[in-house]
Amino acid sequence: MEFGKVYLLPTPIADKCPSVCLPSENLDCLLRCDVFVVEELRTARRFLRKAGYKRDFADVEFFVLNEHTLNEDLSPCIAFLREGKSVGVMSEAGLPCVADPGCTFVALCQREGFEVIPLSGPSSLMMALMASGFNGQSFAFVGYLPAEKSARNKRIRELETLVYRFNQTQIFIETPYRNDHLLESLIEVCSNGTMLCVACDIGGESQKIVSKSIAEWKQSKFSLHKKNTVFLLSK
Repeated sequence: MEFGKVYLLPTPIADKCPSVCLPSENLDCLLRCDVFVVEELRTARRFLRKAGYKRDFADVEFFVLNEHTLNEDLSPCIAFLREGKSVGVMSEAGLPCVADPGCTFVALCQREGFEVIPLSGPSSLMMALMASGFNGQSFAFVGYLPAEKSARNKRIRELETLVYRFNQTQIFIETPYRNDHLLESLIEVCSNGTMLCVACDIGGESQKIVSKSIAEWKQSKFSLHKKNTVFLLSK
């Protein structure tokens, strides 16, 4: 029997119809999936219906994968793949496995030798980098910065050092309700000539992507509270 395949299925990063931001071939791949590994059941099912997935959810297997999931919780998915059923992996928004727990399941599938097929779709990280005007030849995504202020400020200094030492764009994110605290720390810690791009609500109606020097940011009033935001540092 032929094994099932693992499809990495991007989802919209703003409240848009999937047909607006996802290739049509993605729907074909969706329809091949009998099993889904998702971050949150409700939003995953809503996306599937919007994307045109017609099957009765009672006949479809869903597994939740988040920071609390253990490898053994995903063992049934491996069994389904061995039976020839294909598995779709979805993030809450954007590309699965990028700043997303889906990488845990994909690593397991790679070790087991199953075919993993990544599909095209929106990535807020790459879209922010594209629009920033910063170095796209050398960049690093460093995830979340520390929540505690002194540790956060220390990490910002480290990232700014990397910017100047290697001419490397540094990309990071924050929990939306802490965005303004992070912006304040960046303005406080970084040199006036350092460039900061703030990209919020990418792909949505209220999208705003602004690149300015720290000196210019000090003269700005900008609230990012509860907005999905990507931050980028450059020289």
